[in-house]
Amino acid sequence: MKKLFTLTLVLLMVVAVCSQAIAADVRLIMATGGTAGTYYPYGGALGQIIGNKTGYIRITVNSSGASAENIQLIGAGEVQLAIVQNDVMDYAFNGTNTWKTEPVKRMATLMSLYPEVCQIIVGADSGIKTVADLKGKSVSTGDIGSGVETNAVQILAAYGLTVADLKQQHLGYAASAEAMKDRVIDAFFVTSGTPNTAVLDLQTSRPVQVLSFDKDKIDALIAKYPFYAKYTITKDEYSFLPGNVDTVSVQATLISYPELDEKVAYDIVKTLIESKDEITQVHAKGAFISAEYAVQGVSIAFHPGAAKYFKEIGVLK
Repeated sequence: MKKLFTLTLVLLMVVAVCSQAIAADVRLIMATGGTAGTYYPYGGALGQIIGNKTGYIRITVNSSGASAENIQLIGAGEVQLAIVQNDVMDYAFNGTNTWKTEPVKRMATLMSLYPEVCQIIVGADSGIKTVADLKGKSVSTGDIGSGVETNAVQILAAYGLTVADLKQQHLGYAASAEAMKDRVIDAFFVTSGTPNTAVLDLQTSRPVQVLSFDKDKIDALIAKYPFYAKYTITKDEYSFLPGNVDTVSVQATLISYPELDEKVAYDIVKTLIESKDEITQVHAKGAFISAEYAVQGVSIAFHPGAAKYFKEIGVLK
């Protein structure tokens, strides 16, 4: 009996030691975005907080081409975590838009992080007052195949326009800002957190405005595309605005590959929700973190670990 007790005790100790070793060994890679964007530094802030608070999850943050590339990396199992736009995630999972031939099903939602606001920047002296006024104008709709371009197509459609009605340019944010400084383009689309650095830089050289969307067009967009949400840009974000600007946003979303351990997923979302103040001290976008916001704009199933946590705190049924 004594030998059996001793053997059992030894086995329990071995299990405990192994469990601790496994926990200490959880190393994950997070794909983010370009080093000049928001995803990369924000991902760094999240990784640092998760590592410090859990004591066992170690996250390496990699720069990348953002949403589309990140989804491919998750689908291929080359990374375990990623930050993506929820609309691009929806297209990839459901095989729509540019993902029709190769949908990506191998991903799960952890939580929504912060709004990425759809913005149309125009010269203050351009005479462009509404989205409808973009017809016939030289407009950058973002890089070819980008989430920005897809947002532009959807917003234009709400006003009965297509890109064929524009003198379309395909430029990134910085290049669009430079082109507007030089008066090569009349307007450009941006989907990003606010304030956008390219817009801030531009307005020091040329007065600009952000177009407001009509309420009925906002409602129509949300009804057709559930990943959109209403958003109001204020002077706190862009001091040059004469008043509030009504628009829509998509959500920057933290996702994982489905094989992520349930406890690890649970601990990641729990840590982030409970660490809002610490994250905000490192990055301003942390101010958007909340249990209620974390479950907004989600069209792809939550990881079981994330779902377990959100159900426990009552924000998910």
